[in-house]
Amino acid sequence: MAVKIRLKRMGAKHAPFYRVVVADSRSPRDGRFIEEIGYYNPTTEPTTIKIDVEKATKWMKNGAQPSDTVKRLLSKIAVN
Repeated sequence: MAVKIRLKRMGAKHAPFYRVVVADSRSPRDGRFIEEIGYYNPTTEPTTIKIDVEKATKWMKNGAQPSDTVKRLLSKIAVN
């Protein structure tokens, strides 16, 4: 099973809110997931990013591949 760390879109039209989830790569974007490890809200000022880095690291050590956007979010957390 190929596992990815990616975003799940939530929220209303024109007001996106994302959950950072660990999911099978074959499942749909907003479909079934294995574990929720954080969230990202781009509509607030400044943007809100809350990700459990320990869980993300554990999943990456077990072979999960983060999406490009999640990589960028994780690097922003590491800098702050």
